Amino acid sequence: MVRALLGLVKGAVLGAGVGLGAFHLGLGGGWGYLIYGAIGFLVGLLVGRPVWSHAADREGTVWTSILKGIVGIGVGIGLYAIARFAVGDPTVALAGEARPLTSWTYLFGGAVGAVYGAFVEADDAPAKKADKAG
Repeated sequence: MVRALLGLVKGAVLGAGVGLGAFHLGLGGGWGYLIYGAIGFLVGLLVGRPVWSHAADREGTVWTSILKGIVGIGVGIGLYAIARFAVGDPTVALAGEARPLTSWTYLFGGAVGAVYGAFVEADDAPAKKADKAG
């Protein structure tokens, strides 16, 4: 439970950071697939066991993080598509300006990162070692 909460926070920070950069660059509309795919990829690489911990471990493999990143691309794009097309991209008013939810990239990016980050962190939790007191 604690690891899932930690992943939620780490994913939200990563997603909001990438989303904030995209917001300030004025990327929106057709850039949504790329933005949210990049958020999913970065969360997959950096949340849970990050890519550098696999590279330093002789028994580990870097491909685990790369596969989490590739799956994260699909998760980010899928959540964007669901919010935009299935839900209808509801309008959110913030600071006196009304925009579609996915246009507030730092808010929706943080949410996408939080959802996938919680899953990845909980999935990468170390296995509990059995006590050999016998």
